Amino acid sequence: MIKKILIANRGEIALRVIRACKELGILTVAVYSTQDKYSLHVKFADEAVCIGPAPSTQSYLKASQLISAAEITNADAIHPGYGFFSENADFAQMCKEHNLQFLGPSGDIITNMGDKAKARKTMQKAGVPCIPGSDGVITDFEKIKKVAKDLGYPLLLKATAGGGGRGMRIVQNPEGLKSAYDAASSEAETAFGNGDLYVEKLVLDAKHIEVQILGDTHGNVAHFGERDCSIQRRHQKLIEESPSPIVDEELRTKLGNQAVNAANAVNYYSAGTVEFLLDKDQNFYFIEMNTRIQVEHPVTEMVSGYDLVKGQLQVHLGEKLPKWLQNFRLRGHAIECRINAEDPNHNFRPSPGTIKSLHVPGGPGVRFDSHIYSGYTIPPTYDSLLGKLITHGSTRAEAIIRMQRALEELTIKGIATTIPFHLEILKDEKFQIGNFHTGFLNTFKYKNK
Repeated sequence: MIKKILIANRGEIALRVIRACKELGILTVAVYSTQDKYSLHVKFADEAVCIGPAPSTQSYLKASQLISAAEITNADAIHPGYGFFSENADFAQMCKEHNLQFLGPSGDIITNMGDKAKARKTMQKAGVPCIPGSDGVITDFEKIKKVAKDLGYPLLLKATAGGGGRGMRIVQNPEGLKSAYDAASSEAETAFGNGDLYVEKLVLDAKHIEVQILGDTHGNVAHFGERDCSIQRRHQKLIEESPSPIVDEELRTKLGNQAVNAANAVNYYSAGTVEFLLDKDQNFYFIEMNTRIQVEHPVTEMVSGYDLVKGQLQVHLGEKLPKWLQNFRLRGHAIECRINAEDPNHNFRPSPGTIKSLHVPGGPGVRFDSHIYSGYTIPPTYDSLLGKLITHGSTRAEAIIRMQRALEELTIKGIATTIPFHLEILKDEKFQIGNFHTGFLNTFKYKNK
């Protein structure tokens, strides 16, 4: 039995897990840095423990502090949220060694899926379509040159331990290969402690499509349809929606079946996401599996009517997935805009500071997942995410118009935000008809100066 959960995270996702725990009658422990003392996740948890100073390396990324906080509060389990230790196999193992249940997949699964080259091989063996590329990791530039020549340009160099766009470089021609290789390897070494790379053929004008999955500990895996995450800036998602405007029922079934196939290939349990690239001919290719709850999970909740975080917790309580999940149908359309403390008028410069006033939108089909409030100070130390604005409608057009209304109502004074940038995107004709891909923002002209 799990009676008390420590949430090894902060802000919006920590608050989201707290809410799910309350509905299940599970006690919660919040952890916080000295800079997060007045965050809402600290206020609404049953207990709270300060784990160190502001830098995440001295607090949220200090494994020993998290384990100690769990032990002194008699917690039974640790939920990692997303980011920080959510995909860290060593931390999952450390939890196990201290008789704490890690609320995610096992360390072995995290390792196998976290190494992008190893994951690719596993998927190929399972028959999941993969982008043409190198046969595993390449640590030597001369080998990179040979593989690049065989594959042809343009190419994509990717860090095997990568994530969030780091350790990734597009190479258009042989002349740019060496500098891209050095830059990607160096960035990956700095970010992940591992500079190994592999090579893939670059899929042009592709859509980024991901499939939400949930597996229980009894061998059952369900998928929840797809999310379209193609609106990205520097490989960071800004707008997500479900379903994708160009995926029909036949393709949805194929994507879902392959996502479940991928999960079964590694005996997956807990919440996760299988990510694909979809080309202009509607061929899709495996990119990676994220072994955690995703930032954009609310759009799937809105179209499925299923609480994914609560479902994740129930899986770890030993419950089986509800049988109806095997045959559910998407209900309407949902869109999510990530509201960041960034200034789009100045190249998305971070905008920390104190929120002087806040008005949250409401009305039918509107949801705002956030940890901010009037008077709250946005720290400069962490991710710039202020919250996630989600709208749901019976059609995509209705979800878009609701999002426009909600963005206009959402008032955050005292700091710069990405609200006006989102409004401009939603007004764009190509976005409105679903004619966009991952390169959309390369040509998008932001006019709200």
